[in-house]
Amino acid sequence: MMDWIMLCLAALLIGMSKTGIQGISLLAVPIMALTFGAKPSTGLILPMLCVADLIAVLYYRRIAEWKYVFKLLPSALVGFGVALLVDSFIPPEAFRYLLGICLAVVFGVMLWFEWRKSDTTPTYWWYGPAFGLLGGFTTMIGNAAGPVMAIYLLSVRLPKYSFVGTNAWFFLVINYLKIPVQVLSWNNITLHFLWLDACTIPFIIVGGYLGILLVKKIPEKGFRYLTTVITGLSILLLLV
Repeated sequence: MMDWIMLCLAALLIGMSKTGIQGISLLAVPIMALTFGAKPSTGLILPMLCVADLIAVLYYRRIAEWKYVFKLLPSALVGFGVALLVDSFIPPEAFRYLLGICLAVVFGVMLWFEWRKSDTTPTYWWYGPAFGLLGGFTTMIGNAAGPVMAIYLLSVRLPKYSFVGTNAWFFLVINYLKIPVQVLSWNNITLHFLWLDACTIPFIIVGGYLGILLVKKIPEKGFRYLTTVITGLSILLLLV
């Protein structure tokens, strides 16, 4: 019974994150890892993410900023390859701390940038590709790219609806591309897992609806502050 409760809670959080506050989904990662095991849980979570991505794209389909998606995608695919190369050499626990440290550094830089130059956005040629590489790596290793994308979209100062729409399209492409990689390389998406995923769809839909309501209710500045706080908490979760 407890396994089902944890599964449904994770589905609710994933739905909320995709249509509302990015970063909440990272709370689902340890829940699933503790319940089903670290590596198997990534195969169980991925179809849930894909369903939630589809819901988010259907709702926010016309408000994505595609230039940011295209900046990130090529290097994100490179991040896939890097993750597959190093997967057999670094233990899972080391990955978690490595990701947490990288995200904490990037998060700190973003906060410093906002404090020092509040009216400007980063224009360095390497800025988007660097986030794409880190996003591809973290999503392949542990479905943990939510904070990466949140930090990037916060730093380029997208309005809240453009933020959520751009995030939805980016992860729709990325997560669907991951399916054949995980099926063929890691063999951690099974028919049994797909059946469990199908059972979580109602909870993903409810979470998606709650996320949409959340975005509507929160003012622009409040959305930015809440996303920043959730992202910071998500990073701390990786480090503890």
